[in-house]
Amino acid sequence: MFRYFPTNYVWNLSVDLAIEMGARMGEIEEMCAPLQDAAKQPDAAGSKAFRETWAQMADKLCGLAEEDEAAGRLLSAGEKYNRAATYYLTCERLQAHGAAGREELYQRFLQTFARGIELSRENCERVEIPYEGKHISGLLVRAEGVDGPAPILVQVNGLDSTKEMKYRVGLPAWLAKRGVSSLIIDQPGTGEALRLHNLIARYDSEHWASRVVDWLETRSDVDAKRIGLEGVSLGGYYCPRAVAFEPRFACGVVWGANHDWRDVQKRRLEKEGSFPVPHYWAHVCWVWGAKDVDEFMTIAENVHLNGVLDRIKVPFLVTHGSKDSQIPLKWAERTYEQLVNSPKRELKIFTEREGGVQHSSFDNSINAGHYIADWIAETLGGRTA
Repeated sequence: MFRYFPTNYVWNLSVDLAIEMGARMGEIEEMCAPLQDAAKQPDAAGSKAFRETWAQMADKLCGLAEEDEAAGRLLSAGEKYNRAATYYLTCERLQAHGAAGREELYQRFLQTFARGIELSRENCERVEIPYEGKHISGLLVRAEGVDGPAPILVQVNGLDSTKEMKYRVGLPAWLAKRGVSSLIIDQPGTGEALRLHNLIARYDSEHWASRVVDWLETRSDVDAKRIGLEGVSLGGYYCPRAVAFEPRFACGVVWGANHDWRDVQKRRLEKEGSFPVPHYWAHVCWVWGAKDVDEFMTIAENVHLNGVLDRIKVPFLVTHGSKDSQIPLKWAERTYEQLVNSPKRELKIFTEREGGVQHSSFDNSINAGHYIADWIAETLGGRTA
């Protein structure tokens, strides 16, 4: 794990995620060098300082991109907008719920991300799936070299990630080369669903996952018999739960298991394990629609997979980092052990040899991500060569 800030795991996680999304080291240095003292400050003061330097870099890149556009250099502009969007999102993610200017920063991020995708001519289309009188937003990445309906992997967030983060890390592009499409969504409790539509998380993830399958079944470019589901971090709970209760999924993958998230919360109350974001308890209350920590802990009692996984009768891959600082390895082993009716179950622990040992492989995602992409291609009928 790259540790720019020796005493601040949450900030190191954010920096590493930005690198995985395509940040440049020179820009990382310029943004982070002034923050050494702020990294030791309380959440509110530190997060504000982090936002100032990262948003300043994003603003600068947008200005440079506008100059490129004026000169007709649209591909160069797109590349700068893409990195600017990553920097906007990285600092937005660290702000407290309700922090002044947070929603405006998020809207700026969405606009910048969309402009970067357009000018870069990337294989990525924004889609909206009707849900509860509102919609679930998604990014659709089409399989390459496939005539007719293609297999597709639906990809869902964890507690605090977004569809754009998952897109930028690279799994959708790796799958596209293997003949598998991707639909990365902001499910309730994450991204746009939470920030713009107040769609909070729910433990019965099949409720929204089934609506996504309904929508995919209407598309002529999707093979409805080959729809898989993948979840990262807390998605390591959402995904198995949804696959267990929605039999139309053809397979499942977790990138970072999360078998018993209620237990993780109890340990965090006792100061065990690392937090993924500042203002953690306020954040989880926002995500789950709880008025306080006591109500949140009551809600969290439902967030476990015991008594659920024997319903899964399709192939399932469980992956986990051997040095995960947030979720103990035992929960990956528990998920695997309970997949008793899966015809093709596998437990893959990423070690120092291949990298990706930290939580959901944020420290080094590429080898772990290619392993997952190959497994998906082999399972859904894509290609690996």
